[in-house]
Amino acid sequence: MMLSFFDQFMSSTHLGIPLMVLALILPWVLLPAPSPRWLNNRLITLQSWFINRFTQQLLLPMNMAGHKWAAIFASLMLFLITLNMLGLLPYTFTPTTQLSLNLGFAIPLWLATVLIGLRNQPTAALGHLLPEGTPALLIPTLIIIETVSLLIRPLALGVRLTANLTAGHLLIQLIATAAFVLLPIMPAVAIMTASILFLLTLLEIAVAMIQAYVFVLLLSLYLQENI
Repeated sequence: MMLSFFDQFMSSTHLGIPLMVLALILPWVLLPAPSPRWLNNRLITLQSWFINRFTQQLLLPMNMAGHKWAAIFASLMLFLITLNMLGLLPYTFTPTTQLSLNLGFAIPLWLATVLIGLRNQPTAALGHLLPEGTPALLIPTLIIIETVSLLIRPLALGVRLTANLTAGHLLIQLIATAAFVLLPIMPAVAIMTASILFLLTLLEIAVAMIQAYVFVLLLSLYLQENI
């Protein structure tokens, strides 16, 4: 029974086509295309307002050098939110529950921020590895600790997103299974369990949006340190 709970996270194939590929392509199909008309419809207007507000809040503490990343961060934010939200639908596959995919997003972007810092301000970038005023005896130890903390940043990004979405999906499936089993035995308890499931689904919708925002926000903080 426990194996069936984790079957939803397996990347299966259909007609020889991996579902991972289909799940990654689908969000871009659902997003509305910009219209050349002067008056857009409500969906495009809402999308534009959301992107503008998000970009303003994200790039507010950054200098002008970090504003070049606005399109990357906004696109990544929309992409992750769409993937997370589509994964809450029944009989769908959630690519962001795969650690390999999340690390594929996190490692290149984190590495780009580090390389930008080493290219533009190498002294300041390397200075983060050794706090000012450190005793001489602690210098080797602190350099090792700061280096390890720097290298695990992309791993923390990927694991955080994977763990939160995986835990939410498992909890939803467990409570849904309990409600289905209890329905013929104790209908009242099953109805209460179904109401809990509804509230949990609303919570998972919020988690799906918050985790995408946190992923992009941490990347922007890493960029801010290096520019």
